[in-house]
Amino acid sequence: MIDINEQHNILDQVDLLRYNLVVNGKKKNHLGQFFTPAPIAEFMSQMFRISETSVHLLDAGAGIGSLSAAFVDYVCTQKHLPKEFTITAYEIDASLTPLLENTLKACRSKCEQLGIHFSYKVINEDFIKAAVPALRQDLFSPHVKKFNYAILNPPYKKIQSSSEHRRLLRRLEIETSNLYTAFLAIIKKLLTDEGQLVAITPRSFCNGPYFKAFRNNFLEEMALKRIHIFESRKRAFSDDGVLQENIIFHTTKSKSKPLKIAISSHSSPGDPLFWRDVEYDQVIHPEDPDKFIHIITDEMDHQIAEKMKHFQSTLEELGISVSTGRVVDFRANKFLKHVPNKKTVPLIYPMHFQQGFVEWPPKNSKKPHAITFSEESQNLLVPSGTYVLVRRFSSKEEKRRIVAAIYDPERIKSETVGFENHLNYFHCNGKGLPTHLAKGLAVFLNSMMVDAYFRLFNGHTQVNATDLRSLKYPSRAKLESLGTKIKDRLPDGDALDNLIEQEVFDRGDRSLDR
Repeated sequence: MIDINEQHNILDQVDLLRYNLVVNGKKKNHLGQFFTPAPIAEFMSQMFRISETSVHLLDAGAGIGSLSAAFVDYVCTQKHLPKEFTITAYEIDASLTPLLENTLKACRSKCEQLGIHFSYKVINEDFIKAAVPALRQDLFSPHVKKFNYAILNPPYKKIQSSSEHRRLLRRLEIETSNLYTAFLAIIKKLLTDEGQLVAITPRSFCNGPYFKAFRNNFLEEMALKRIHIFESRKRAFSDDGVLQENIIFHTTKSKSKPLKIAISSHSSPGDPLFWRDVEYDQVIHPEDPDKFIHIITDEMDHQIAEKMKHFQSTLEELGISVSTGRVVDFRANKFLKHVPNKKTVPLIYPMHFQQGFVEWPPKNSKKPHAITFSEESQNLLVPSGTYVLVRRFSSKEEKRRIVAAIYDPERIKSETVGFENHLNYFHCNGKGLPTHLAKGLAVFLNSMMVDAYFRLFNGHTQVNATDLRSLKYPSRAKLESLGTKIKDRLPDGDALDNLIEQEVFDRGDRSLDR
């Protein structure tokens, strides 16, 4: 074991332990958690503002103590040192607790040398299972302790609806589907008023239906002060091989919100850091019931957000609905056919998109592209009509997130059609859209502007129906006018965006710097 007790900078030596564990294959994958590299831990600790004479830190999912060590190193550099310092560290993996104890002993030694009274407690338990009874103050449970600081790299793992974790969280009226947001929701309850939290988490909670309840509950009591975004979690955790895109954020427990949020970004620690102060209402729109978090990192993002403010129409106001394709191919396998016949209708996949329209049947395809029409399969199909389809999934390397195409019944002769589950489809009360409206909608959705705006609040590669409902759209008249300009194919690239500039925006609003 590395002796860290005599080291001036505790974090440097803890990181050697982390690196050795990673090299030897100890990544905590089965628990959904990854060790925090020293540059990330140091970066996170420096987001705090230390002012209290008594510092009480919570480190849930502490691992070997990298975050606690970084926090202690940072506190010990302050001009006015605290008089009292406590750390409560939860770690479920018993094999790590001796290393964690070693780290916290080094923290105690360093603080005592500076005249700070220091104590710590290592709790080798499941954080959720330990915290829920304490917060409910169940019989025989200890009195709940509150903290004025919390630092967190939580586990990332889905919570099954029938699991013990889900049952326990509901006792605290917490509804969430992942361990990392469960940790955040519990820590919110354990913070004192004006208590501070810095966390590194996946970006996925910033939008989407799965985290709506969490966002509304969390943002009601917590005020975001700063958000930092990386290009990918792979860069932040390069030696762990983690791919999930992530953010670091600093927030305080307060219902009073700041006027602005500081948003910073870089590819990885050591790279140039870019800063921007953004109006709080631009990041979290006060009228948005879903409380999506829009991360505006530069002037281009700001221009895109300002541009999108021109659109005020919701899909409901336009008389349009959006749904997910009904055909889940592996469940409907008995109905699927590779070769169409008189008893089948078209089955549309994302691969059928060609120049903004659906081309069917494909020339070469390993997938079945027809579905049997029968009484049993009718509920999987929709009546023929003009639909706008949007791919639900894209790879991280693709340039575009939102890709739309028009299903034109004049090109594909069939009374009904099946849309596969990897597609969203726009419709009017379950039927097709007016042709010009559909074409205008497809042009708008395929624009650089919409794609760039979508990325401001969506950190993953999925495009859900809920995401599309959250967008604001041009008026029906402007969409239809735009649609009249489209014939056999959609324009590409700049030509498409120029068409929107000409048809949708007023003359004084046509500049969008590239």
